Amino acid sequence: MDLNKVRELVKLVEDSRIDELEVIDKDTTIRIQKHAAPSAHVAYAASLPPAPAQPQATVDTAAPAVAAANPERAKWREIRSPIVGTLYRAPSPDAPNFVSAGDVIKQGQTLCIIEAMKVMNEIEAEFGGTIKEILVENATPVEAEAILFLVDPA
Repeated sequence: MDLNKVRELVKLVEDSRIDELEVIDKDTTIRIQKHAAPSAHVAYAASLPPAPAQPQATVDTAAPAVAAANPERAKWREIRSPIVGTLYRAPSPDAPNFVSAGDVIKQGQTLCIIEAMKVMNEIEAEFGGTIKEILVENATPVEAEAILFLVDPA
């Protein structure tokens, strides 16, 4: 596939309401994903078989109903993943987790690491409070904007 065709596909995704496009042509796969920013990300893989599907963290659609049943839960705030990657709750396999449910956290405290493209990104608390729930297991793939923690800011 020539570079001009790839540019056309990127432009198509950028100018449309399409969030993701994958084109397979013989031994070439091109995948374009639109992120929150107006640009598109192009991933090119030649002669690679499709990767097996992995479970992704999802948004809990029952959260509003649970919040209505528990007024205390309604004031809890979400900490979301800023990027796509693999979440690790500890700095290494034999180290303790950064945080656990019930821990009091401070703004700027490291909560977890998300590995994206072999880069370890520390995810820090944007505000202080008490961790009420951890919604993602260790070594789990997460999507951008997936809810990772529920925190009582009081």
